[in-house]
Amino acid sequence: MITISDAAAERLKEMLAEQETPNMFLRLGVTSGGCSGFSYAMGFDDDETEDDVYMDVADMKVVVDKDSMKYLNGLEIDFEESGMTGGFTIHNPNATVTCGCGSSFRTKNDAGKPNAEPC
Repeated sequence: MITISDAAAERLKEMLAEQETPNMFLRLGVTSGGCSGFSYAMGFDDDETEDDVYMDVADMKVVVDKDSMKYLNGLEIDFEESGMTGGFTIHNPNATVTCGCGSSFRTKNDAGKPNAEPC
Protein backbone atom coordinates (compact mmCIF):
# COMPACT_ATOMS: atom_id res chain seq x y z
CA MET A 1 0.00 0.00 0.00
CA ILE A 2 1.15 3.54 -0.78
CA THR A 3 0.01 6.59 1.19
CA ILE A 4 -0.20 10.14 -0.15
CA SER A 5 -0.83 12.95 2.33
CA ASP A 6 -3.60 15.47 1.78
CA ALA A 7 -1.03 18.19 0.99
CA ALA A 8 0.76 15.99 -1.56
CA ALA A 9 -2.52 14.84 -3.12
CA GLU A 10 -3.70 18.43 -3.51
CA ARG A 11 -0.46 19.45 -5.23
CA LEU A 12 -0.41 16.36 -7.46
CA LYS A 13 -4.02 16.94 -8.51
CA GLU A 14 -3.17 20.54 -9.41
CA MET A 15 -0.25 19.34 -11.49
CA LEU A 16 -2.36 16.63 -13.17
CA ALA A 17 -4.99 19.23 -14.06
CA GLU A 18 -2.30 21.23 -15.88
CA GLN A 19 -1.46 18.29 -18.15
CA GLU A 20 -2.85 18.50 -21.66
CA THR A 21 -2.97 14.74 -22.20
CA PRO A 22 -6.19 12.94 -21.20
CA ASN A 23 -6.13 9.96 -18.83
CA MET A 24 -2.86 10.89 -17.14
CA PHE A 25 -2.02 9.16 -13.88
CA LEU A 26 0.76 9.21 -11.30
CA ARG A 27 3.48 6.67 -11.98
CA LEU A 28 5.90 5.69 -9.21
CA GLY A 29 8.93 3.50 -9.65
CA VAL A 30 12.48 2.65 -8.73
CA THR A 31 15.57 2.71 -10.93
CA SER A 32 19.12 1.55 -10.24
CA GLY A 33 21.54 4.33 -9.39
CA GLY A 34 21.75 7.27 -7.09
CA CYS A 35 24.40 7.52 -4.43
CA SER A 36 22.73 4.82 -2.27
CA GLY A 37 21.85 2.27 -4.97
CA PHE A 38 18.24 2.94 -6.01
CA SER A 39 16.55 6.16 -7.09
CA TYR A 40 12.88 7.05 -6.89
CA ALA A 41 10.97 7.81 -10.07
CA MET A 42 7.78 9.87 -9.86
CA GLY A 43 5.97 11.44 -12.78
CA PHE A 44 2.85 11.50 -14.89
CA ASP A 45 2.13 8.93 -17.56
CA ASP A 46 -0.68 7.75 -19.81
CA ASP A 47 0.94 4.52 -21.02
CA GLU A 48 -0.18 1.39 -19.20
CA THR A 49 1.44 -2.03 -19.43
CA GLU A 50 0.57 -5.53 -18.24
CA ASP A 51 3.47 -5.28 -15.76
CA ASP A 52 1.75 -2.48 -13.83
CA VAL A 53 -0.01 -2.57 -10.47
CA TYR A 54 -2.91 -0.11 -10.24
CA MET A 55 -4.13 1.60 -7.09
CA ASP A 56 -6.58 4.31 -6.13
CA VAL A 57 -4.77 6.54 -3.63
CA ALA A 58 -6.27 9.85 -2.45
CA ASP A 59 -8.78 9.71 -5.32
CA MET A 60 -5.99 9.42 -7.90
CA LYS A 61 -4.94 6.58 -10.15
CA VAL A 62 -1.44 5.52 -9.07
CA VAL A 63 0.55 2.99 -11.09
CA VAL A 64 3.69 1.10 -10.06
CA ASP A 65 5.50 -1.50 -12.14
CA LYS A 66 5.58 -4.92 -10.48
CA ASP A 67 9.39 -4.92 -10.10
CA SER A 68 9.33 -1.62 -8.17
CA MET A 69 6.44 -2.60 -5.91
CA LYS A 70 8.63 -4.67 -3.59
CA TYR A 71 10.66 -1.53 -2.83
CA LEU A 72 7.70 0.84 -2.55
CA ASN A 73 5.16 -1.08 -0.49
CA GLY A 74 4.39 1.12 2.53
CA LEU A 75 5.75 4.27 0.86
CA GLU A 76 4.49 7.61 2.21
CA ILE A 77 4.55 10.74 0.04
CA ASP A 78 4.09 14.21 1.50
CA PHE A 79 4.43 17.76 0.21
CA GLU A 80 6.04 20.40 2.38
CA GLU A 81 6.17 24.13 1.85
CA SER A 82 9.52 25.58 2.88
CA GLY A 83 9.90 29.35 2.60
CA MET A 84 9.82 30.29 -1.08
CA THR A 85 9.95 26.69 -2.24
CA GLY A 86 8.24 23.41 -1.59
CA GLY A 87 8.74 19.84 -2.51
CA PHE A 88 7.65 16.27 -2.22
CA THR A 89 9.15 14.16 0.52
CA ILE A 90 9.27 10.40 0.59
CA HIS A 91 9.34 8.09 3.59
CA ASN A 92 10.10 4.52 2.64
CA PRO A 93 9.91 1.95 5.46
CA ASN A 94 11.82 -0.51 3.25
CA ALA A 95 14.90 1.74 3.06
CA THR A 96 17.67 0.92 5.50
CA VAL A 97 20.11 3.49 4.05
CA THR A 98 19.24 6.78 2.35
CA CYS A 99 21.40 9.48 0.86
CA GLY A 100 21.63 12.97 2.30
CA CYS A 101 19.30 14.45 -0.29
CA GLY A 102 16.69 11.70 0.24
CA SER A 103 16.38 10.79 -3.43
CA SER A 104 18.10 7.42 -3.28
CA PHE A 105 18.10 4.42 -0.94
CA ARG A 106 19.01 0.79 -0.43
CA THR A 107 17.16 -1.96 1.38
CA LYS A 108 18.26 -4.61 3.85
CA ASN A 109 18.38 -7.26 1.12
CA ASP A 110 19.29 -5.21 -1.97
CA ALA A 111 21.99 -2.56 -2.40
CA GLY A 112 21.17 -1.73 -6.01
CA LYS A 113 23.91 -0.12 -8.10
CA PRO A 114 25.16 3.09 -6.50
CA ASN A 115 26.70 5.83 -8.63
CA ALA A 116 30.14 7.10 -7.69
CA GLU A 117 28.91 10.70 -7.84
CA PRO A 118 27.27 12.26 -4.77
CA CYS A 119 23.76 13.69 -5.13
